[in-house]
This record gives sequence, structure tokens and C-alpha cells, in this order.
Amino acid sequence: MSEITSSVLIRPAGAGRWFAVLGNLTHRLGLSAVGLILPLAVLGLWQYAVNHEWVAIQLLPPPELVWQSLRELWDAGDLTRNLAVSLTRIGWSVLIGSSIGWLLGFLMGLSRTARDFLYPSFEVFTQFPVVGWIPILIIFLGIDEGLKIAAISIAVVVPVTVATFKGIVNIPSALLEVAKVYRFSHSQVLLRVVLPAALPALFSGFRQGIMQAWLALVFVELLASSEGIGYLMVWGRQLMQLDLVFVGLLVIGLVGVALDVSLRYLESRLQSWRHAAH
Repeated sequence: MSEITSSVLIRPAGAGRWFAVLGNLTHRLGLSAVGLILPLAVLGLWQYAVNHEWVAIQLLPPPELVWQSLRELWDAGDLTRNLAVSLTRIGWSVLIGSSIGWLLGFLMGLSRTARDFLYPSFEVFTQFPVVGWIPILIIFLGIDEGLKIAAISIAVVVPVTVATFKGIVNIPSALLEVAKVYRFSHSQVLLRVVLPAALPALFSGFRQGIMQAWLALVFVELLASSEGIGYLMVWGRQLMQLDLVFVGLLVIGLVGVALDVSLRYLESRLQSWRHAAH
């Protein structure tokens, strides 16, 4: 009796953990399955509309043609080449925009004088969409690569600056008081108090900046470009091959989701590390 009871009591403790993991996995798969309902419904409606010729095939290509075009572009290297150009533009723009955003955010967050001097102008700057800067940028930079990187960088600056500024001004005053008690120098306060406390906000702004850059990239490449995913879509429209336009839309959506999921995962890991440190 005692052996049976002890084995029954001991096993659920270990098995319970596995059941919890299995239940969590099942729950996540269930949510993913629910999330697929709408895309599959749209795909089914799309195929149904094509089969019944609701719209001319020149305006609404069948899904199989879009898939075939995707494979052909991939095999020919056109898709990967244009995607690499777009991602390179994103990389440079995020680097420039994030650097400026972090600099402005730290200046306004750490210095009352800098905040009074810069914040009113920055607030006006945030009211202009990226499209509003295009005519001015064309005058000074032309329509070459500089225009695209500058326009996308502007889209990155705003969310990074706002998140950095808020992350710094919302640091608990108790942490700064402790730094005063220990007589930290300015560099020590920055590296050992301000930066660790504001790091989640900095990463959150960085993530938003990347997503804004991806959205701005599509617009800029649609407007003026001879390479990139946006150009691929414009090229398809000019040739009246709307399957290429749909391929571009599909790639933009998939890459955007992949970027967001990757950044959310890194952000969650950062948050868990921060909680474990405390």
C-alpha cells in the first residue's frame, strides 16, 4: 500500500510538469489554428472569385499563378536580389535613424536644458509624415539611394526618440537617489543606473523603429526606385502582370511578420532577463 501510494504521489509531480508543457503547446497551436481561419477564408474566396470570373484575370490573378511566379522569381534570383537590396536599405536606415533617436532621447531625458531647447521642435517634427519630407529630400538628395535611406531614417527617428525619452524620464527616482548616496560619477550613473533601467524602453523603441522602417521602405520604393521589393511591384503593374504585385505583397507581409516575431521574442527574453536580475 505504501509503495503504491508513494509511486502515485511522486509520479504526478514530474508528470504534471510535462502535462503543463503539453497543455501550453496545445493551447498555442490552437490559437495559431484559429489565426489561420481568416487567411484561409480569404484564400478560398479568392479562388472562388477566380473560378466564377467575378473579376477579370488580368486584375485578379489566380492563387496558383501567384505561387508559380513566386517560385520562378526565387529560382531566377530576382526575388532574393531585390529583397537583399530592400533589407540593406533597412539596415542602413535603422542604424542611422536609431543612432539619431537614441542621441536625442538621451539628451532630452538627461538634460532639462536640452529638453526645453529640443522638445518643442521635435514635437513639430513628429507631425510630418514621411511623404511630407519627400519633396524637400528630392531637392537636396535627388532620387538616388540617399533619398531612400534618408526618408526611411526619418521614419525610424521618431519612435526611437520617444521611447528612449520616456524610458529615461520614467526611471524610478529611488535608483537615482541610491546613485547619489554612493557618489556615482556621471558616467557611472549613465552606465550602471540609467542604461539598465531604460534598456527595455530602448529596445521597444528600436523594435517600433524597425517596423516603421519596413512600412516606409515599401512607400519609398514604390515612389522612386530601380531595385527592391517595391520596385518589383511597380514593374509588375507597368507590365500589367499583377501576379508580380501579389508576390510583392506576399513577401512584404511575410518578412514584416518574421521581423516582428523575432523582435518580440528578443524583447520577451530581455524582459525575462531583467526580472531574473532583480
